Amino acid sequence: MLTLTLGTFAIALNHLLLISALALATFVGWRVAKRGGENPESVLFSLFLLGMLAARVGFVIAYWAQYRNDPWQIIDLRDGGFLAWPGVVVLLLAALYRGWRRPGMRRPLGFGVVSGLVFWLLATFSLGIYEQGTRLPQITLRNAAGQTIPLSDYQGGPLVINLWATWCPPCRREMPVLENAQQQRPDLTFLFVNQSESMQSVATFLETQGLSLTNVLFDGSGRLSQAVGSMALPTTLFYSPDGYLLGSHLGELSEASLARALENFDTPNPATSATPSRKLPCSASATC
Repeated sequence: MLTLTLGTFAIALNHLLLISALALATFVGWRVAKRGGENPESVLFSLFLLGMLAARVGFVIAYWAQYRNDPWQIIDLRDGGFLAWPGVVVLLLAALYRGWRRPGMRRPLGFGVVSGLVFWLLATFSLGIYEQGTRLPQITLRNAAGQTIPLSDYQGGPLVINLWATWCPPCRREMPVLENAQQQRPDLTFLFVNQSESMQSVATFLETQGLSLTNVLFDGSGRLSQAVGSMALPTTLFYSPDGYLLGSHLGELSEASLARALENFDTPNPATSATPSRKLPCSASATC
């Protein structure tokens, strides 16, 4: 399971763990403060925000090549671009400074910060182990010609699967990024699995948007979303050649966040020819 879904609301599990860590830190700090000391609730929240800011700045610096041509993307947090270790380092340094300045808060703040960080680290590590043990679902999809294709037919090489729909605004915004990646990385197989829409509506969308995609498949009943445990769109999945899940991304991809996700795969040797992707029939692609 990659997301927690309640009705029409969905949240990625890694985001839920982060919020839970803050809640736990606040509760522990409050309980310790009741035995003597200042309640660190407001300080913990400000430290959380400071850590998130540092994580974002660290990510932008690390992937500046992708942000350089469009600096406005730096403030667009929808791409989920955060680097954990700068955020943790800045949070700990700021917590030490706050504790030094306010002796009455040292003990509650220390217990709160440590409990929250330990919970987040252990839970994130456990989630990573669970995800990496997940295999490519053994289901069948349809191509633009209406033919049934087992998803396992694409196993054997690095695989990127994007779950999307034409009515989904972040799906539409990230399509040019994925189209460019498909052209730049022929060593990877990109699958664009549309969720519960007609072939005609998808073909019209691709043509009007001027998108030229290969491997557009159709999941009329949303079985793939159910199988991977993510009912939110867009969701992008990254699989190893032997069919194990390497990582996932819930929400819109930017050039920077996609570049980070593709680090799961080795960069190909330019002298080595890549295996071509399975082609989409002309009837469902804007260009052939």
